[in-house]
Amino acid sequence: METARFELGNDGPTGILVGVDGSETSLRAAAYAAGLARRQGAKLIVLYVRAAPVTSMVVPEAAVAMDQTHDQLAEELRQQLEENAPRLGLRAELVIRSGNPYAELLRVAEERKVDAIVVGASTQAGHRLVGSLAAKLVRHAAWPVTVVP
Repeated sequence: METARFELGNDGPTGILVGVDGSETSLRAAAYAAGLARRQGAKLIVLYVRAAPVTSMVVPEAAVAMDQTHDQLAEELRQQLEENAPRLGLRAELVIRSGNPYAELLRVAEERKVDAIVVGASTQAGHRLVGSLAAKLVRHAAWPVTVVP
């Protein structure tokens, strides 16, 4: 049986993790998490996961194009964070990983000892049938999860 982890000596969260993939809902989640981190005096950890699409295995040219897109988006996120975090009085960090977004969110949450995870709601119709990243996190994560519409 897994024992619960309790926060000792803190009044509120010390670290908030937000998953960002460039979608509109993930950017709203980042804005929400930034406001929450600012108000709570917590560190904001922004995670961008370079997830490889299935088509990249079939069409190598697609992998090159996706890598360029991932690099561009990661650079835009870095610039936004560097420009806005100091202005908002935020302690913030951008973490870039490759792999499965769900697994990487859990891994970074554990590594950074965050107190909460914030993600955007999926807008893909298929996720209503097979489940979304947000739904999996809510069901299985060991941290409070906020899903931003």
